[in-house]
Amino acid sequence: MEARPPIQGCSVDKLLIKGIRSFSPDNKTAIEFYKPLTLIVGQNGAGKTTIIECLKQATTGDLPPNVRSGQLFIHDPKVAGETEVKAQIKLRFRTVIGKPVIAIRSFSLVQKPSKLEYKTLDAALASKNEAGQNVAISSRCGDIDKEIPALMGVSKAVLDNVIFVHQDDSNWPLQDGATLKKKFDDIFSATRYTRALEAIRKLKSEQVQAIKEHRLKL
Repeated sequence: MEARPPIQGCSVDKLLIKGIRSFSPDNKTAIEFYKPLTLIVGQNGAGKTTIIECLKQATTGDLPPNVRSGQLFIHDPKVAGETEVKAQIKLRFRTVIGKPVIAIRSFSLVQKPSKLEYKTLDAALASKNEAGQNVAISSRCGDIDKEIPALMGVSKAVLDNVIFVHQDDSNWPLQDGATLKKKFDDIFSATRYTRALEAIRKLKSEQVQAIKEHRLKL
């Protein structure tokens, strides 16, 4: 029997940001994360929240709140003196078995005559196989938004509401009971657990009935 790699726990190693909010579209800004703790400090407007937003976007594909469908998430073309800004988030993390993986997400924001047009260009996962060869999965042939949480060993709900929760959404524990219940159900996968129990009970009932019918035939 082939031995499974030991579970080490996921970790985030390095983040590259280009053209997101106040981060320049001309240069990539690198942020390294150290163990066991990395503190992010800075003045208001320095980009602390943007780092969390980029971590969440890279891992879940979700835009932060109040960005007008992405238009306010990308560096303003007028500020850059361009008609188009191309932005990118690149995250290097280690999976639950310690395998390094790079998540890449690319965007563009074009200044049209009467509006700004936001586009998601592509998303990809890059890593090395057992032979040491580079392999990549594009969003054109795979669901990156589902693949990354699976590699990290946590659900999307945990990434959204616990690990990379946005400061504008951080008061969700104080929301109404129905919303709070749904959040906790998502975080703890309670709905899936309940459905699994129902399926087991149904299967048990069917098997008991089948046994009774076989006994009558005997």
